[in-house]
Amino acid sequence: MKTNGKGPALLRLNNQKRVMTQLRKLRVTSRQDLAQTLALSKNTVSLIIDDLLEQQLIEELGPVSVAAAGRPKIGITLRPERLKSAGVMVERNVIHWRICDYFSQVLAEQTLRTETRNPTRLLAELAMLCRELTEKHPDLLGIGIGFPGIVDPRRGWMHLSSHLEWQDVDLLTTLRKHIRLPVRIMNNVKAAALLAVQQAGLSVESGHFYLRISEGIGGALVQHGEVFTGHSWTAGEAGHLIVQPGGPRCCCGRRGCLEALVSQPAVKQQLAQRQPGLSWQNRDSAPRVVDEVMTQAGSYLGAALSQIMLLLNPATIIIDCPWNVSAAFCQAVRETANSNALAFTAAHTQLCFPEQRIDPANGLALAVIEQSEQRVG
Repeated sequence: MKTNGKGPALLRLNNQKRVMTQLRKLRVTSRQDLAQTLALSKNTVSLIIDDLLEQQLIEELGPVSVAAAGRPKIGITLRPERLKSAGVMVERNVIHWRICDYFSQVLAEQTLRTETRNPTRLLAELAMLCRELTEKHPDLLGIGIGFPGIVDPRRGWMHLSSHLEWQDVDLLTTLRKHIRLPVRIMNNVKAAALLAVQQAGLSVESGHFYLRISEGIGGALVQHGEVFTGHSWTAGEAGHLIVQPGGPRCCCGRRGCLEALVSQPAVKQQLAQRQPGLSWQNRDSAPRVVDEVMTQAGSYLGAALSQIMLLLNPATIIIDCPWNVSAAFCQAVRETANSNALAFTAAHTQLCFPEQRIDPANGLALAVIEQSEQRVG
């Protein structure tokens, strides 16, 4: 009976991917701890570590002090600068890219202004940019490219983007013709969600919801470390929950969507209507007016979050928003969300208002790394 020669090699490759994942998450560990955590034999782990040492992808840090008698543990860590990935984010008339190391630290970045209305022209520009990044950084693992809108990440297909004014665009086929590295196509917000969960140090065993407020509003549920996209890739589109029936018209054509009331352009317009030239960044001239607008925006967002709490029951909701510095906004979000959800559900849902904003380009680079760690076969 013939045996499949690929079996042991595939098993070894997948075990190496598991080791790399743990090294990335733990930063510093030892062979013994890896073997115990991954339920692998010490010999298997040692062979993998020896191979990674030979490739200069990791380094030994010396003995780790242990209380128990016996052979001391040798600390090991990744050399993150040896493993890079790129994230390229497309927004309306903007391309923003970042090169990141294996620990998601930024090594290089640039923001480019360009015309994004024509898909053919923009994809050609992206292909040229990716070739340039590959030439400058030959050790890239791959490139993640993100877009606003409804994106099928498996096909690399843009179904609809109201911000770019695109519909039914084959993204991946065109780019693959010109880029020799692995390419991962995603929605920008869903990529940012991966990084938000990682940076917050949240458990992968639980579900966490990430909501981003910018030119538009999007969200994503991260469950067991994976982004849930839904049947038609629109899971997490919190910006189109209706929170004011008959309210202002949204870019989607309906009235009263959260995005039409709480997105950056919407709040900017509300402040200008109350007092021309007024900005939420500079509240000194009219602090009461700014707080009133922030409170109203927070109440609309809280109403939407209460629905997310009840429908998805996430352990954590991360609100990535420019107004997290406003106490009035955060208080209104908490009070409205808690009062509109079941008390038991609200008590078991943590609301997080990070001060530092998540860069989707970083999330796209992380998505490439996580894809490289996925098991094969």
